[in-house]
Amino acid sequence: MTTTQQIGIIGAGNMATAITHGIIKNQYALSSSVHVFDPDQTKLTRIKDELRVIAEKDNIALTQHSDLIILAVKPNIYPSVIAEIRDYVTDSKTIVTIAAGQKISKIEELFGKPIAMVRVMPNTPALVGAGMSALTPNTLISKEKKEEVLQLFNCLGKAEFVPEKMMDAVTGLSGSSPAFVFMFIEALSDAAVQGGMPRQQAYTFAAQTVLGSAKLLLESEKHPGVLKDMVTSPSGTTIEGVLSLEKNGFRGIVAQALQATIQKSIDMSKEA
Repeated sequence: MTTTQQIGIIGAGNMATAITHGIIKNQYALSSSVHVFDPDQTKLTRIKDELRVIAEKDNIALTQHSDLIILAVKPNIYPSVIAEIRDYVTDSKTIVTIAAGQKISKIEELFGKPIAMVRVMPNTPALVGAGMSALTPNTLISKEKKEEVLQLFNCLGKAEFVPEKMMDAVTGLSGSSPAFVFMFIEALSDAAVQGGMPRQQAYTFAAQTVLGSAKLLLESEKHPGVLKDMVTSPSGTTIEGVLSLEKNGFRGIVAQALQATIQKSIDMSKEA
């Protein structure tokens, strides 16, 4: 169902573009109901021409014309943007933040008044409609508005509510880990190239294998260990590779990398 709300998106970078494209493509909102502003006129013109959205003259105009406002800017820009728009944010408007390390309490403090808001952590696969977004509402938002924000981010892939105390883990698990997956795909491809496969074909095989494996896990609802065992035949090729990974600490290295991203998110929250 298409929303009757006016959606405002402050920022026109990659994530802002992914959100805008997703909600229009999935008919959550009409182009004529989406308002965008970015001080970079090149970015603003590009998203306006590509998606036929309304390009606003500044953040204040966007806030005045929008019911739901997404702050799709870098964390260090939040204080200046919020200072600019806070006097125009009324009780009826919903604020959505997508910046890592920006706690709900910090955003509420910057606004200096009661606001209805949802903190969201999306990830870059949202660019192709396969994102994973975690949502944490504050105590002032209604059930109806919470569901509207959930529906919006489901347009980018999958979205679920989590308590805010889990946001640092989410930042590492779904926010940062796509980089690890890309490194894994690259490593698989390097080995295939060494085995004689052309580079581009190796990327295709590796990426499709990762995609298919993830899809199998989600749709079968089987434990990952069960699916691994399905591939590892007695005395076969797969078990040789599995044992090599175990010997070299594969699980531990991945876990340590994720723990490092979680700790960085915690540190950023303290600094904010």
